[in-house]
Amino acid sequence: MAEVYVITGGSGGMGKAIAELVGKNGTVLLADVSEERLAQSKEELNTKGITDVHYQTVDITDRENVKALAEKAASLGKLKSIIHTAGLSPTMSDSKRITEVNLVGTGIVLDEFITLAEPGTVAVCISSMSGHFVPKQGLYTEVLKNPLAENLVETMEQMAKGDPGAAYSLSKLGVLLIVEDQAWAWGQKGARIVSVSPGTINTPMGRKEAAGQPQMKVMLDNTPLGREGESMESATAVQFLISDAASYITGTDLRVDGGTTANMAKLQAAQGR
Repeated sequence: MAEVYVITGGSGGMGKAIAELVGKNGTVLLADVSEERLAQSKEELNTKGITDVHYQTVDITDRENVKALAEKAASLGKLKSIIHTAGLSPTMSDSKRITEVNLVGTGIVLDEFITLAEPGTVAVCISSMSGHFVPKQGLYTEVLKNPLAENLVETMEQMAKGDPGAAYSLSKLGVLLIVEDQAWAWGQKGARIVSVSPGTINTPMGRKEAAGQPQMKVMLDNTPLGREGESMESATAVQFLISDAASYITGTDLRVDGGTTANMAKLQAAQGR
């Protein structure tokens, strides 16, 4: 039976880079909101020799859409990995929609795909270094690790005060907390769940954020490796995490940020923050 790799946000720079790697080992199912971009992504992958590619349009905030995606994956073979890259950055929408996509959407995707999990399955959620800039304690941590709670969006709006940047950072901290919280549930099925936190990455989304947020330049100026990361550098991290070489890694995050998070924490400590 074919091993299936489902990639949400599959037409994005990171999604396509991941598909290029995992597509050498099995069946790829791309999911995104635009059928046109998905068809183009499939064509691009085909030209690179990745031929077993399927796609489906999905709004990850719509449970029926996600359920249909899981059913499609099950029809193609055995779920090897659900790689959840879909998300909105601060310049792309308002705080409420960012919460709905980044936090509630993540909850829905994991809730539907854990039903397909079996020994060897791996869930990978893409977080962000921004999630590491929010203190990992306080009352809101209980809110963030329960993305399907009935009043989640309203509570997040109060916490973020309508600021898209704050909603983004909180939602990405939420992803880190969800992965930790759900490690037991996935482990009971012999499966693993991990997250990856990219830093400043040279993708269309990353370039848009850099143009719209002066803080991004500050981050880049304080990156020890002195450059942006590339999509493939995030993709190879994902490839490792879903491989048998990472078979004892679960419930944790891997930062792929050129050292930015560590250096920013050092600078803040020096400034007495």
